[in-house]
Amino acid sequence: MPRRLSAVAVLVAASVLALAGCASSAPGAGGGDGRVAIVASTDVYAQIAEEIGGDLADVTAIIDSGAQDPHEFEASARDQLTVSRADLLIQNGAGYDSFMESLIDATGTQAPMLTAVEFSPAWPGEHADEGDDHSDEGDHEDHDHIEGFNEHVWYDPQTVGKLANAIADELSDLAPEHANAFAANADAFLAEIAELGEGLDAIAADHAGTRIFVTEPVPLYLTEAAGLVNATPAEFSEAVEEGQDVPPATLLAALGLVESGDVRVVIVNAQTGGAETTQVIDTAKAHDIPVLEVTETLPEGQTYISWMQANIDALAAALAA
Repeated sequence: MPRRLSAVAVLVAASVLALAGCASSAPGAGGGDGRVAIVASTDVYAQIAEEIGGDLADVTAIIDSGAQDPHEFEASARDQLTVSRADLLIQNGAGYDSFMESLIDATGTQAPMLTAVEFSPAWPGEHADEGDDHSDEGDHEDHDHIEGFNEHVWYDPQTVGKLANAIADELSDLAPEHANAFAANADAFLAEIAELGEGLDAIAADHAGTRIFVTEPVPLYLTEAAGLVNATPAEFSEAVEEGQDVPPATLLAALGLVESGDVRVVIVNAQTGGAETTQVIDTAKAHDIPVLEVTETLPEGQTYISWMQANIDALAAALAA
């Protein structure tokens, strides 16, 4: 669902002066208590950083609510102040959270940035063709999503594991006296990532090749790791992801696919929707096909591991129904 930021983000650089005063843009300017200051674009990446940094890090998420859409998020002056004080920045990349690069440009921060998509085996590289809104002006927010690349890489536990190692490395550079603690935290987190992989392998052992319907590509890395086949018409999921109307012929084909019983599970994004998605849900329920809901942001009270484990458990139960 790539979206372009409004002009509000452009004005952030001026309005932040009232808050920031003489705040330094150099790394290390914000952790007055000795902890490393980490700023992540979303609560998902903030929670992963918390697992690695532990009590030695002060972690802030710019987007910390499921009610906020990263594609349409408008950064505030206070967000810029937060970024200006960070020792380490984490974003998703690939146009998903382009407000982060706008904030970085506005602050001039020199803090290191980790970009999650760059740890994905599927990442085509920074020079890949952008699929939407590539403006001649060259603003970061106009470089929206990469054609053919699924930017929802946090649904790939293996990519998250690589990111976790990179976080530990960056924290060790920033606070070398705590390097052993960061490494131990990363090892513990990676052990839990391995358990998620075992759960996905178990699904694949029983259901590899099973066809599913996914209204938009949010969970596809997870379902692919489980050996499942996405049978959704590409035009359907592309239209839903872009917030556009599904072409009538495509909608009929999608509904026919669900009615035929050729898919075992329907998966929908609980944070978005539309008339066409509702029709698919209603059709699935009418034919006793399980409907699973996933989210893009972290459910309240969950960790990354508990959230992904819940998704894996729900998927296994639906396939076994």
